[in-house]
Amino acid sequence: MVAIEIGEFEAGFKGQMELSLRYLEKKETIDGENQPIGLILCTGKNEEHIELMQLDKSNIKVAEYFTILPPKELLQEKLHQAIEIAKNKLPNSSQENKN
Repeated sequence: MVAIEIGEFEAGFKGQMELSLRYLEKKETIDGENQPIGLILCTGKNEEHIELMQLDKSNIKVAEYFTILPPKELLQEKLHQAIEIAKNKLPNSSQENKN
């Protein structure tokens, strides 16, 4: 189960999302089902605020969306950054296989 909040990122979204998730957990979750997760979709986010609110330690995730398509170069840069982040999170199994 997923709860979604959409809009310009505000710190108050955390409390609203926590309330929504607790409600879903109490009233809607079936035995054996995973805990619900919250997704905040916003047009802009402040990484420091997200870190300070410790959203990474909860079932709440924040993602940005574009309201206007950015230039191709920016999209390519973001894609390469995402690939590098994913590579860094993978275990070093690919290097172990080379040895």
